[in-house]
Amino acid sequence: MSIPNIKHALPVTRQKDFAAWYQAVISEGDLAEESGVRGCMVIRPWGYGIWERIQKLMDARIKAAGVENCYFPLFIPLSFFEKEADHVDGFAKEMAVVTHHRLKAIDGKLQPDPDSKLEEPLVVRPTSETVIGQAMSRWVQSWRDLPLTVNQWANVVRWEMRTRMFLRTSEFLWQEGHTAHVDEADARKETMRALEMYRDFAETELAMPVIAGEKPENERFPGAVATYSIEAMMQDGKALQAGTSHYLGTGFAEAANIRYQDAEGQQQFAHTTSWGTSTRMIGGVIMVHGDDDGLRCPPMIAPWQVVIVPMLRDNPEDEAVLAYCAELAKALGDVDVFREPLRVLLDRKPIKAANKRWSWVKKGAPIIVEVGGRDVAGGNVSVLRRDRLYNDAGKLASEILPKDDFIARAAETLKDIQATLHADAKSRLEANIRRDVTDKAALVAAFEGDKPGWVEVEWARPSGAALDAVEEWLKGEKLTLRNTPLDAAPATGTCIFTGETAVERVIVGRSY
Repeated sequence: MSIPNIKHALPVTRQKDFAAWYQAVISEGDLAEESGVRGCMVIRPWGYGIWERIQKLMDARIKAAGVENCYFPLFIPLSFFEKEADHVDGFAKEMAVVTHHRLKAIDGKLQPDPDSKLEEPLVVRPTSETVIGQAMSRWVQSWRDLPLTVNQWANVVRWEMRTRMFLRTSEFLWQEGHTAHVDEADARKETMRALEMYRDFAETELAMPVIAGEKPENERFPGAVATYSIEAMMQDGKALQAGTSHYLGTGFAEAANIRYQDAEGQQQFAHTTSWGTSTRMIGGVIMVHGDDDGLRCPPMIAPWQVVIVPMLRDNPEDEAVLAYCAELAKALGDVDVFREPLRVLLDRKPIKAANKRWSWVKKGAPIIVEVGGRDVAGGNVSVLRRDRLYNDAGKLASEILPKDDFIARAAETLKDIQATLHADAKSRLEANIRRDVTDKAALVAAFEGDKPGWVEVEWARPSGAALDAVEEWLKGEKLTLRNTPLDAAPATGTCIFTGETAVERVIVGRSY
């Protein structure tokens, strides 16, 4: 809702400067801060609490598919990458490399000790296909050992030159699944299972509508046969790749010697996959759901779904107010929502209630409950829904409710907030995808203005030099190919880039 003459909680609005607004949401909402190391961030408790919720819910989905968690080293021998040429070429410019194992004071300054140079440089993990492939080559001997499915929750390092918190940092947190299979059909089935897991997770838990589809050849993961993604539209119309799933064929298996003896006694290379999501999802949640007062956190991933703010005035009523709030918190903690106990916090911090309220508004707590002496006397609570912060008059839309009624309705209210956030974002996504563009000039025109959205066009799936030419032209217009939607309408015309008969449809957009 955009209402004039409201003094919002953030120092900058989305309309005035979307990039500055994004940074303001992170800083004012206590999500993360600069670390002192370029490209790295400190994730603060509220931001990390959101990641813990994402991790818990995603981990449950991963394990439900029969995938087991494990952990692999942060340092990977350089020789592991050299075995897979396409892979190392794709990550070479982003690799952080360890070359020495100790420091020494030389001319009064700590420097790498020349005598401590490693025999082989170690790469700080940018992704784990190579090191996990080496383990799989030891673990897989027979067709009975397949499919082999593992996942790890870890940090990775990719030395980014242009960084932005959560979206593109030199170090970030993620999960990466890696699997090995007897044949292409089974591996591709796993690739699509992981993609659907990510699509449904984004839509359900994050309330973030996405488009699932295959990436064009030039956007594939280095060394992959096929890469699939979920793409989310941010409020400025740009695309964010929020998760990927890759069918790797036998290339990594050949490099790592992942062989198995089939039922006929013949040696075969396994077909492998990998798939992953990261803390980038939090950046997506901010840019999909945030408003000019801060984050609006979907209840399913909110560390605290209901925050109780006692209105204390240093008088004898305070004890009664605190006791009333404690009773309310206990009753809410016994409520089930989304198949879990409701997460409720009684904020006892000794600061002004109004300051506490706005702090939680900026963090995006789904429901903020304020309780004062009058509420206690009347058996009421004052309820503020974060998804509906203001009424039509531009005032805070607090609703006075009987305490017992609020408790009885709390679960349904949280479900309604989750659904409302998704519906708003879904409506925005659908309203900002154009499908009527039939030539390059019209495509360029479609991206004029501040928030153009996406364009879905006919696509001939060119390869090689023809694809390179398309990519170069798009780069000149600051556009990228996102994916070919799995649920797109059939192609019926000609490719706007090559003039050849189209075989599918592809999304074009600006991206993060």
